[in-house]
Order: sequence, then structure tokens, then C-alpha cells
Amino acid sequence: MLEIKGIAVSEGIAFADAYCLVEPDLSFEKETITDVQAEIERFKQALAQSKVELQEIVTSAQDKFGEEKAAIFVAHLLLLEDPEMLAAIEEKMKLGSNAEYALHEVSKMFISMFEGMDNAYMQERAADIRDVTKRLLAHLLHVELPDIRRLASDVIIVAEDLTPSMTAQLDTKYVKGFITDIGGRTSHSAILARSLDIPAIVGTKTATKEIKHGTPLIMDGTNGNILMNVTPEVTTFYMQQQQLQQQQRSELSQYRTLSSISADGHSVEIAGNIGKLEDVEKVLLAAGDGIGLFRTEFLYMERQELPNEEEQFQAYRTVLEKMQGKPTVVRTLDIGGDKHLPYLKLPSEINPFLGYRAIRICLNQQTMFRTQLRALLRASAYGNLKIMFPMIATLEEWRIAKQMLVEEKAQLQAQGVVIADAIEVGIMVEIPAAAMIADLFAQEVDFFSIGTNDLIQYMLATDRMNEKVSYLYQPYHPAVLRLIKHIIDAAHQHGKWVGMCGEMAADEMAIPILLALGLDEFSMNATSILKARAQIAKLSKEQLGQHIEAILMLATASDVEAYIKQQLIM
Repeated sequence: MLEIKGIAVSEGIAFADAYCLVEPDLSFEKETITDVQAEIERFKQALAQSKVELQEIVTSAQDKFGEEKAAIFVAHLLLLEDPEMLAAIEEKMKLGSNAEYALHEVSKMFISMFEGMDNAYMQERAADIRDVTKRLLAHLLHVELPDIRRLASDVIIVAEDLTPSMTAQLDTKYVKGFITDIGGRTSHSAILARSLDIPAIVGTKTATKEIKHGTPLIMDGTNGNILMNVTPEVTTFYMQQQQLQQQQRSELSQYRTLSSISADGHSVEIAGNIGKLEDVEKVLLAAGDGIGLFRTEFLYMERQELPNEEEQFQAYRTVLEKMQGKPTVVRTLDIGGDKHLPYLKLPSEINPFLGYRAIRICLNQQTMFRTQLRALLRASAYGNLKIMFPMIATLEEWRIAKQMLVEEKAQLQAQGVVIADAIEVGIMVEIPAAAMIADLFAQEVDFFSIGTNDLIQYMLATDRMNEKVSYLYQPYHPAVLRLIKHIIDAAHQHGKWVGMCGEMAADEMAIPILLALGLDEFSMNATSILKARAQIAKLSKEQLGQHIEAILMLATASDVEAYIKQQLIM
């Protein structure tokens, strides 16, 4: 039996063959050909194979994701029929170049031409040419390209990493889990895995080297174990564990009809984090008390241009109507860091997590920001909308963003547009500077939502995506807990409520402390809602409060963890 260890980021046990999502070797040598016609025919055959393949992908994408997301592959089909590009490739072959070299040289010329254009849309065509060239080259070299959209059997994805957009495209009908070499518990791919409710293990360092394509795997997303070449006894053990987990999930269903209330009668809200419209159904199925974080950037991803006001309005309206009056916190566009929009052409940065991102982009590109604000304001009439600005570091940023919202509201009302009477507007507290002056912010905002994923990495100066320093990403660090207490106390002194939308909100060990500190709203992936509600139902806020002073005096994160396990976990 072979075993690989990684970081368990999404619970569950999966049995399936490995699907290694690695870049194939498409290297080739420049050759001089003598049989030109045979080389042209070889290229035409690769062209035909690519067209058939892309047509299958178009049909599949239309069924799974709709016409809009399938449009990119339609564009790729059109490129395969582009007479100018095909003629240029054929001309090079007539001059004696092999098909691979002719394709490479012509595509390089077209890519350079498109990238040099001023028009952002035309610049994006360069990426399409790269993709089409890779597909043609693969067929010329008889190399199979990995394509997760064409899966037809159960697999466990194995990759160096998965981007947020790739993870969002995983079809859970066939993808039973995924394993990556890099990443941590709070990486976006891990967060999306939890929202998809599939097992995930990241940070293995060596999975892509040790696991061969097609190898039968058992993965334990609860403990971070990946097993190969197992005995029948081991398989039986994990099948029993899988059945036990399913039974435990079934037992949690009773909490769908119960309120989010502690054993001593203290009420909280347990809300869901969503990134796509489909996620709303998962929150409703878990009887979430609302939506504590709607990540709107996913409306902007997987497309070729910015969504217009009407598209955004319809999306926000749909979510608000489905929530039927339950509070829905919508975070304005939070792009940058590890989330990119190719058509925005953001600058390359040495440290993007501390750079041009989120509210900083929005305040700079005001037309884009005001479009989103108008769409949100129009949608407010259809539910209980709350608007949240991310990555706020200064009161000036907050005031400018809020003023833009006020201006757009006035303009819409002057046009006769119906807007909700009272829309709460708050900020994500994820920058230590904002946390430290929470008492000043609390005098102006309507609420706080603590974004612990970024707050912790900024507090401890540790990149949460870097395995070499991941040991420093410590949610239970005394400094983190003291700062959270400061934020909650400052808000409550001014009559404002505090939520938490970072991964810490669903952490079994963190929940007792957060409840004792007086956190009003716990927002998490829908799959964690019932588990958190069941845990809180067994806890007494008053009794937990008696431990806070002792916890905050502990010196290290490991001391805090030990105390929680010994004194607070029931």
C-alpha cells in the first residue's frame, strides 16, 4: 500500500481513478519536409479532429453551463475555420516546414498582433489562439489534452493546483474529489470544494509526481490521506467510514427545522457563503438564516467582458427573491490577489495580495463600480439586501465608496426606480488597520463582517498559499483572538452587529470562542450550516464566557488549541 499525506480541506471519502490534470509535453523539432501534400493532409486531419472535439465540448458546455459560457468554445471553432490563418500555415508547409513548426510560427505572429492592439476584446483573442494552437499541436503529436469538461466516468482530479474558475467548472456528477500539490485550507479552490461538497486534499507537494493517470485511489478528505494499491481490508474499512459519515449527515437533518440558538437561549444567525446562483439552493436546503457573503466576482469570471447592469440586476434579484426576506449580504467586486479577470488587464504585481485589488480597483475604475452599485440598488426592492465593501483600510475609502452609493441611489430615485427604504451598508474587516480603529468605523457603518482568511495572513505576515510558512497561519493565535474581541466589542458599543464570513466561522474549535465573544452571525459554506447549528445548540454562551479571560491570556496558538480541546469541545 502506498500513502500520500496532504492538508484535509473538505471532508468526505472518495473512491475513483486518478485524472491527472497536468500539462502534456508538446515540444517538437523543426523539420524540412519533402512530401508537402502528405504534410498538409496530416495537418487537415488534426484540424478535423480538433473540430469534432470542440463541437463535443460546445454541446457539453451548453448543457452544463448555458450558452454564454459555451461561447468561448464556439469562438475556438471559428478560429479553426479562419481562412487567413489556415492559408498562412499551409503556405509555410509548402515552403518545406513541418506542420508543427508552421502552426507555431503563424500562431505566434497572430498572437503578437492581437496582443499589440489597443482594444481589450481583441487582445483577448490572443488567449483563444493559444488554446486552439495547443489543441491542434496535441493532435499533430498524438498527445491527449486533459479536459475536465469531457469527463464521462468517476474520477479524482490530481493537479499541481486548481484555479478558482477551474474548480467552479468541476462537474460533481463525475468529479468525486480533487488533490493538489500546493494550496492551503483557505485557498479559494479549497473553499469552493467545500461549497461543492466534495472531498479535497491540498498541499501534498508530490501528488502529481507519485500518482499516475488512471490509478485507482482512495482519498480521505477528513484526515488528508491518499491511498493506492490497497488491500481488500483497507477498502472495506473506508467503505464503512463513508457509510458512517453519510449516517452522521442524515442525523443532522433534524436541525433544518430548528432555530440557531445556544443551549442557554442565545440566538445567532448561521448564514451561507455563495459564489454562484446555484449555491442559493444549497443554503435554502440547509435552512440557512440568510446569506452572509455573496461573492459577486464569480459573475465577472468565465466570460469575455464585464457583465452589464441588467445582467447583474437579474442575478441579484434572483438571489434576493429566492431568499424570501432573509438577510442577504452582497460583497462588491473583490478581484485581484489570486482572482483575475483577463479582460481587465490588471498589472502584474510582485505582491498582488497587498496590491491593486478589491475596493482599490473599484474606486479607481468607477464606471465599473457604479454599474454594480446601480444593479444592487435596483435589486434591493426584491428582498433584504445588505451591501458590503471589501478590503477597506481607511475611513476615506469607506466614505468615498459610500458616497458613490448615495449618488447612484439619488439618480435612480430621480428616474422613478423603486429602491428599498433601508439598505444596511457595511465593510469586511480583513485589514488590521481597519480592525484597530473598529470603534471609529462603527460610528459610520451599519455592520462588520470579519474576513478571517485575509485578516489572519495580514496579522501574522504569512502567505496562506505558501506551504513553507503555512505553519504561521494560526486562527487561534492570541493576537488574532484579541483583535476579534476588539472588533466585536467596538461594534456592540455602537449598537452594530458583527458577522464572520471567513473559514474560521465554521471551524469546530473556533465556534465556542466566537460564541462566547458575542459574534452575531456565522457565515459559512452551506454544507457546514447544519453541523454548526448542531454544535451551537449544545453550547452555553454564558458558561463559555467564563473561559474567555483565561484563553486571551494564553501565550501561543497551540496553548489555545489545547485549552479548547480540554475545556470547550463537547
